Amino acid sequence: MNFEDFKMNTIQTETVVKVKTIRDEPVIEIHDLKKSFNKQEVLKNVSLKLFNGENLAVIGKSGTGKSVLIKCIVGLLNADGGTIEIFEKKVNTLSRKELGELRQEIGFLFQSGALYDSMTVRQNLEFPLRRTRKNISQKEIDEKVREVLENVGLSDAIDKMPSQLSGGMRKRISLARTIIVDPRIMLYDEPTTGLDPATSNEISSLINEVQKKYKTSSLIITHDIECTRTTANRIIMLKDGEVYLEGNVEDFENSPDPVIKSFFK
Repeated sequence: MNFEDFKMNTIQTETVVKVKTIRDEPVIEIHDLKKSFNKQEVLKNVSLKLFNGENLAVIGKSGTGKSVLIKCIVGLLNADGGTIEIFEKKVNTLSRKELGELRQEIGFLFQSGALYDSMTVRQNLEFPLRRTRKNISQKEIDEKVREVLENVGLSDAIDKMPSQLSGGMRKRISLARTIIVDPRIMLYDEPTTGLDPATSNEISSLINEVQKKYKTSSLIITHDIECTRTTANRIIMLKDGEVYLEGNVEDFENSPDPVIKSFFK
């Protein structure tokens, strides 16, 4: 089934089949993570695991440390305490070269999309391939570009400029640019922010398609509960910089806790 068939099936049935969690060795393991800015504690002893092949959603109100968490994971911010292990490698002990090599295993979809406005879609997709694979041929690049564009349903956008794309299309191209290097882990930072409900549903469905096709392990930072319901095999809620509750969608939907109920209305 191609992406367009999948999208139409999703719209017609209004259901999304979620991939079952593969409980295996964790690909990311975090223990007692701490991060402060001046005297403000943003993360307080946060511990979590991302398991092989699962979609883990991290939810919470603005200011609870969700985006800080994801930036600490990839080393964009240095934690004040605790440990982060990715593929059993402690991030804070890696050299700059080793950290760069590890980041090649991780796809990071920024909230803004972060496309290069001066480049066509084709050039935006070619860029990470040329940067990470020095000996790749033009034929291989062309084949990979066509593959990822087909997978996000935008083959006809290959020669367009980002300014010619809608917000949802830009987000899909950003995802294509992220998956083109075959990452083992995907980090999504508010993937549906600023999108209308129909487009948000398409992006959520596409996250599941990426999980199945590329066998990724994904951490999804979001405040979008519909995105959470659609994509999450497991959920962690942060409150005041700490893990407040961990469970599956049903655990959250059935919780009598008023804090949880305020999210899952």
